[in-house]
Amino acid sequence: MRVKELIATVLFGLAVVAAWEFIPPAMGIRRFIFPNFSTTMAEFSRMVSAENLWRHVLSTATMTAAGFVLGSLLGAVGGYLLGLSSFAERILSPYILGLQIAPKVAFAPLFIMWFGFTDWPKLLVTVLIVFFPILVNVLQAMKTVDRDQVNLARAYAMSRSQIFFKVEMPSTMPALMAGLRIGATLAVIGVTVGELVGGNSGLGFLITFGQGQANAAMVFNSILLLTAIGIVLYGIVSFFEARILHYIPRVER
Repeated sequence: MRVKELIATVLFGLAVVAAWEFIPPAMGIRRFIFPNFSTTMAEFSRMVSAENLWRHVLSTATMTAAGFVLGSLLGAVGGYLLGLSSFAERILSPYILGLQIAPKVAFAPLFIMWFGFTDWPKLLVTVLIVFFPILVNVLQAMKTVDRDQVNLARAYAMSRSQIFFKVEMPSTMPALMAGLRIGATLAVIGVTVGELVGGNSGLGFLITFGQGQANAAMVFNSILLLTAIGIVLYGIVSFFEARILHYIPRVER
């Protein structure tokens, strides 16, 4: 990021904080409805000391990372397997489409009935939410692999596995990384839904607890921390993407 862009970003953030601090009181909005910045930060300090905040942050971050990794792995493997077999894709595509259309968050109560108020429901919801974007991206990329390159590899007597690892998989890496970036943002949603519906720990649980206590500042802090977790995970994916796809030229604007 250039220096001017960095300065503009910081100034915009400071303007948002200033508006958050002064506009709600000036409009006569009660703090328990829409707390200003200083009230929210005071509640954050209280949550650290009285609500064991970092334990909840660690719980959410751990489940987010675990669900993202597992969902990404299953989605990528599924996409590649279906891409290698058009017969399997035609057989399974109606079922995959049905599961993709079904609202994933609706599975959370069902998982709670099966596994109780444990970490399993939020992990499974996260895996489901992350799984499908990556599966679809990889499968679509496998369909658009340059057939001339595949035929050339066959002309050089490459085996099926060599064609996959040397031609097809490299060709699909941009689509896979795009799917991973989408999955990184959706993983936080999956964990939050699981914690909202039946969690006994995590930031989603604190949102529910804050709602019950009419503590809007607690809800604000929990949302901000969830956003921070999502940004960190997205940043990690972008970091690896820049190094894996270093051979792709980037357009300067």
